[in-house]
Order: sequence, then structure tokens, then C-alpha cells
Amino acid sequence: MDDEPKTAAEMKEIRLNRKLAQDAEGIKAMADIAAADIAIRKRTANLRAIRLAKEAADRANPLEAKVKSKKKKST
Repeated sequence: MDDEPKTAAEMKEIRLNRKLAQDAEGIKAMADIAAADIAIRKRTANLRAIRLAKEAADRANPLEAKVKSKKKKST
């Protein structure tokens, strides 16, 4: 590491570069959080659609739904 004293201009440049690097890190972290949020929302929407389709099928065929639930309970 360089032990020579830095000029005011060099110190200002070092601080600016450090701030830019921190800002870029923060933006990347925010993008990662947003991507995870989108993935969670998509999975939740898919699970909701599957549940609603199953509920609709159960309502359309009530006897079949009861037979299926009895089979699950006895297993």
C-alpha cells in the first residue's frame, strides 16, 4: 500500500470512487430484492390458480371430491 500522503484532490477522488462503488452495490442489492419479490409473487399467483381450479373441480364433482378426501384420510 502507498504510504505517501495524498493531496486533497486525490482524497476527493478516492471518496468519490468509494461512494460510486457503494451506490452500485446498493442498486444491485435492490435489484436482487425486487427479483426475489417478483418470483415470490409469481409462485403465489400460480399456487392460487391451482387452488382455485381444484376448488372449482371439487364443486363440479362433489362426490368425487369426497371420495378423494376419504382416500387421503385413510392412507
